[in-house]
Amino acid sequence: MLPALPAAKRPPSLLPLLTLACAAALPACAPAGDSANDASAEASESPASTNAASAADLQARVESRLATLDATSSFYAKHIPTGREIAIRPDLPMNTLSVIKIPIMVKAFQDHAAGRLDLDARHTVEADDMRRGSGLIQTFAPGLNPTLRGLVTQMIITSDNTATDMVIDRVGMDRVNEMLAGNGYEQTRLKHTTHRLFLETWIRTDPAYGALGEREVFERGFPSDEGAAARFFEIEGDSTIWLGSTTAREMARLLEQIMDGELADQAASDEMVQIMNAQFYTTRLPRIVRFQGVQVAHKTGDWPPYAGNDVGILFYDGGPTIVSVFTNQSRGDFYELEETLGMIAQDIVEAWR
Repeated sequence: MLPALPAAKRPPSLLPLLTLACAAALPACAPAGDSANDASAEASESPASTNAASAADLQARVESRLATLDATSSFYAKHIPTGREIAIRPDLPMNTLSVIKIPIMVKAFQDHAAGRLDLDARHTVEADDMRRGSGLIQTFAPGLNPTLRGLVTQMIITSDNTATDMVIDRVGMDRVNEMLAGNGYEQTRLKHTTHRLFLETWIRTDPAYGALGEREVFERGFPSDEGAAARFFEIEGDSTIWLGSTTAREMARLLEQIMDGELADQAASDEMVQIMNAQFYTTRLPRIVRFQGVQVAHKTGDWPPYAGNDVGILFYDGGPTIVSVFTNQSRGDFYELEETLGMIAQDIVEAWR
């Protein structure tokens, strides 16, 4: 991941106000048909119709913001107290990038509860474990000895790719997908390790690079030749090589199940939410609302400037709200993409307080 842009602080936007006006006519002067007209007016201005108008306005606002992006986008949000929803292409399969690390975390906690893994056991980071991209472990010399819990935490809060592949190795890719299928997820799947994705950037440069080992891929970094950017864009849009696949609706459901303690016991579920709440990258959903008393437990997934995803639980007075947004195949300005997601989160919090 590229260095994060500083979060922008901006004044709250103003949602359109619905002004309701009623004229009270004196009974003595009222024409014969006025009582029926008054009843009709009251019905049209009932709380139900006002809420419907507000919901339609919010949906339109979010949709118009996404439409400004030169990207393929998918969006789903749910206000937990009321069940209100916004759905914009919510079932479109999307490239998760690092958002797929959430179900890997879930499986690690499940295995700990079952006695299959010990989250407090230590695992040595060997030279072959190192991965490029996001994360801090790659900056240490081989030999670091974190706990599995520490690896899971870094996989989420710094999106550490070294930690991710080490956790995948211990829980098993197939077992993550079995867990997802068993809970009714049809589109959400872990498809590759980060090493396999990074190796693909070299294979697309020259198929002979397919023989590179893990350490060799790490030491080479990423291709930087003239055609590299076009190949990266192609890989990001190629579903056969995605790190993971999902939909905005399914990922929102996964967050709701974590919050409600449906995938692990409540203590483990609360810990997973707290890990996501410690997320280092705050330039998307939390961009504006984190300065307005909103806590955002979330996970980003990105390949700047081609993709910028963010899914999270927004905790605030009147919430919580779950927001799941994916932007793939972006050809526009990445700063504007992140700013747009921040404004959408602000729109939702203002409307659903």
